[in-house]
Amino acid sequence: MTPLKWFSVAGYVIMVIALVALIYLGGLFSTSIPVIVIQVLSASLMVWARITFGSRSFHYAANATKGGLVTTGPYRYVRHPIYASIIYFAVAGVAGNWSLTNALLAGVVCAGAAIRIFCEERLIVVEYPEYTEYASRTRRVLPFIL
Repeated sequence: MTPLKWFSVAGYVIMVIALVALIYLGGLFSTSIPVIVIQVLSASLMVWARITFGSRSFHYAANATKGGLVTTGPYRYVRHPIYASIIYFAVAGVAGNWSLTNALLAGVVCAGAAIRIFCEERLIVVEYPEYTEYASRTRRVLPFIL
């Protein structure tokens, strides 16, 4: 396994540990209606992205999968809708359960996602040179902004 793939596995592990810590500390879920709405929408985005991407949508290490560059469905709006949904979900949960510890853990979730995004983009552009053009017109995690 290449160093880039090992780095991507580390990003994945970081995200999972931070999410489990948020659950353990009661910082991920809330009874607040706005938080619940955002989290349901986030989960829906993840489901939509997984359906759009198909069976090749999960790997413990970043991989450029065969089958073509996916630019439809939620990928039309953001390049990484699955990571975006994880970030949205975690940040909403922390907003409903504010504490410095929870905020730091949400930051760790975001950092883990950023590591994965960085690694995946470096690998995808090798397999799909057209990714550069796609990336120039599509934001990473927040449509029209980031």
